[in-house]
Amino acid sequence: MEPIIGIDLGTTNSVAAYMTEQGPQIIANALGENLTPSVVAIDADGKLVVGRSAKELGVTQPGRCASLFKRVMGTDWTTELAGKTYTPEELSSLILRSLKEDAEAHFGAPVKRAVVTVPAYFNDQQRKATQNAGRIAGLQVDRILNEPTAAALAYGFHDLREEKTLLIFDLGGGTFDVSIVELFDGVLEVKASCGETFLGGEDFTRTFAARLLETQGLAFERAEMETPLLVSRLIQQCEIAKCRLSRQESVAVRIPDREGNFTERSPEIPVARGQFQAWTKHILARVEMPLKRVLADAKIRRQKIDEILLVGGATRMPAVVEFVTRWFDKVPHARINPDEVVGLGAAVQAGLVGQDQSVKDLVVTDVAPFTLGVEVSKQFGTEFRDGYFLPVIHRNTTIPVSRLKPLMTLVPNQTEVVVKIYQGESRRVEQNLYLGEFVVRGIPAGPPGQELEVRFTYDLNGVLEIEAKVVKTGQKISHVITRYARGLSQDAVNRAIHDMAKLKTHPREESVNRLLLRQAERLYAELPSFLQDNLGMLLDGFEAALAMQDPAVIAEHRQALEIFLSQHDARTEEDSET
Repeated sequence: MEPIIGIDLGTTNSVAAYMTEQGPQIIANALGENLTPSVVAIDADGKLVVGRSAKELGVTQPGRCASLFKRVMGTDWTTELAGKTYTPEELSSLILRSLKEDAEAHFGAPVKRAVVTVPAYFNDQQRKATQNAGRIAGLQVDRILNEPTAAALAYGFHDLREEKTLLIFDLGGGTFDVSIVELFDGVLEVKASCGETFLGGEDFTRTFAARLLETQGLAFERAEMETPLLVSRLIQQCEIAKCRLSRQESVAVRIPDREGNFTERSPEIPVARGQFQAWTKHILARVEMPLKRVLADAKIRRQKIDEILLVGGATRMPAVVEFVTRWFDKVPHARINPDEVVGLGAAVQAGLVGQDQSVKDLVVTDVAPFTLGVEVSKQFGTEFRDGYFLPVIHRNTTIPVSRLKPLMTLVPNQTEVVVKIYQGESRRVEQNLYLGEFVVRGIPAGPPGQELEVRFTYDLNGVLEIEAKVVKTGQKISHVITRYARGLSQDAVNRAIHDMAKLKTHPREESVNRLLLRQAERLYAELPSFLQDNLGMLLDGFEAALAMQDPAVIAEHRQALEIFLSQHDARTEEDSET
């Protein structure tokens, strides 16, 4: 049977995994690492680099790199790299393609199918954009899976016969999700989900950097425009410092100059853990409203939660653990690596899709995380006022689901109706998210009150389909959303598939060498001058060896460079993304 992989397409890091008889297993990338940074770059040679190499390049050449694009999936945002414009779907497809190639190297066979995770609060456009990214990467996306549901699957796989209520607290690099899940008799039932798509570890890092810039009399937004190298280097330093503050009480952060370099005159700012927590407490406070809402939707009191599971690298911050412990009066835990658990759960779902025998006794249900409906007019006396929201599918309804709402004409001889689709929780549509619209024509002329039926169907991928029916004639219109506020058209998807296929990527066997060069080039700017000379000679020798294409010579110079980096590079494995 052809392999189906699970993919956690993350804001800061992505993971691929697959199902085995022993359970879900991570697929290591070309560098032998489990996490692939969700960063894309075009280097000076015009070649595409993805993952850690791109992240390293982003420190010294931020204009050649793109990151955090998951936050703008399904929008009309674009960025330019090396003279070419990229959409979020195209950038995401390059991450997916890299993971696909890693999986193919692992299996020694083509990989064409995948389950891909998204934040529970992703809307219809964002989910369709994720599916498009998979298609551009050459993958058939069999299922779009909510991230907290994936995390629950990873835990539920090992606790199939237990009965308990779990709360999944998922604070990743860019998004926050919370879900309440019940486990009983091999069934994993999602009771409610809530979240925020612009809240994650990156917000803590950037706020950290902004406060440090303020000590130097600089505003973050202005510095980002005028001195991008300073900001990119400082963000890298703040990321390292943030992670260290999860293990120690204080750190010292060096401030680079306008060109992003460190000199003897570079100021060094001491920061205590308590100070960092004070700077970022307003960010952490934003998790409280989703927590209250998910408990209310699930109709459960916080005292009835049996277990709180921490998911996402940002949950390693002590302030997060302290907040959750205080709020629930219960200590949360992470029995599975919080960076990998969503990818592992995606692999379990891939096993369910592929009817893997290891998950034959597991049943999973999920919910619609937001309300979907249409705009209607309401009558007040003799006046009709438009702009009101009529829910068709309420948030946290178990999916798949199909719901029908009757509508009717307002004026005599009205032969068509414009149906506008929205997502949100507000009574007025202007405060909700517009998803699209369509026109129902062919309504028989007559008095006001001619009936229509609009049916919303929300599937397991969280993708919305709509059908309208003119009751009097029985005429039906299917797939009726003909215009989207944002997103790629089918022609655009096909063009992107063609264009992405032409991009020259580094062969897998070059990945280690390319990453080593990026690390060394980044470190060069951080070293004192006498060490720069030593590193410069090592770099010259390594690049000359690469040009010779002699494996033995390359290995010799690579080892010398690796020894130097291990001795002088403060950025170690334990300083990975929080």
